[in-house]
Amino acid sequence: MKRFVLHPEAFADLNEIWEYIATDSPDAADRVLDEMYEAITSLASFPQAGHSRPDLTSRPLRFQIVRDYVIAYAPDLKPVAVVAILHGRRNPRVLAAILNQRS
Repeated sequence: MKRFVLHPEAFADLNEIWEYIATDSPDAADRVLDEMYEAITSLASFPQAGHSRPDLTSRPLRFQIVRDYVIAYAPDLKPVAVVAILHGRRNPRVLAAILNQRS
């Protein structure tokens, strides 16, 4: 059984992150994605480990930080569903808008 699923746009987020970092160092990009997948796998085992962000969404999402990125996921779904992986320095209104677009 799968421990987590990635929303199609969350998968695209990972690809964009990799491509951005890989312009300087493909090895560094690989390491960052490895850390992301390690964190997501851990969240699948301990889905309540992240924190809530009612300032970003009223949905029952939780958030985990990895480096400069925020992983938004639905802890109550089985398997855990990753909704988005976004740079944490984005404007909170932009983050909220992105999260509202993804179901």
